[in-house]
This record gives sequence, C-alpha cells and structure tokens, in this order.
Amino acid sequence: MFIGYAVVAALLAFALSASAFLTFTRNPQVTGNMTKLGVPESWLPWLATAKAAGAIGLLAGLAVPLLGVAAAIGVTLYMAGGVITHLRAKDYEIAPVTALTLLAVAALVLRIASA
Repeated sequence: MFIGYAVVAALLAFALSASAFLTFTRNPQVTGNMTKLGVPESWLPWLATAKAAGAIGLLAGLAVPLLGVAAAIGVTLYMAGGVITHLRAKDYEIAPVTALTLLAVAALVLRIASA
C-alpha cells in the first residue's frame, strides 16, 4: 500500500505544484477560468499557497504518516470545494477537478492503509 501511496502522492503533488505555479504567475488561462467561476482575484495567492502546501504535505507524508493523512484530507476538501464552485457557477467542465478529487481520496485511503 505504501508504494501505491507514493505513486499517487507524487502524481498529485506534481499536478498541485504545476497548478500553484500557474496561479502564482497569473497564467491567463488559469486566471480567466477562475474569474469565470466568480473567484475574486485577491484569493489567487491564497489558493496557490494552499495548493503548494498540499503538494509539500503529500510528499512529506512519505516520511511522516500523520502529515500525509492531514495533507490528503486538506487536498480532498480543497478539490471538493473546486467541484462545488464549478457546479454553483453552472460550469459543467468538471472532469479535471473531479479527477484530482478522486486522486486525493485515493491518496488518503492509501496513506491510512499503509500507516
């Protein structure tokens, strides 16, 4: 189970890191999508920081199981919030955020199972 967690955590951490970088650098595609969803621009640094913290926590969870569980819970809640935000804005292009939500749930289950 630990190897499964390591693989899922690494993939999810990569995706979160890339998204955080694009959000921090105000990539037009990312900021345009968030604006379309009604996310205030002032929230972008905070959201990017949460993504980066989640990525770091998932990777640190390889050595500290409790930290991995906490990070997986946080990322799961963050991504579930993303799904809800898309649905509230009546934007049904939710495949990417849904996939990341499921990946976060998988990381949580695998980290708990391997502890």
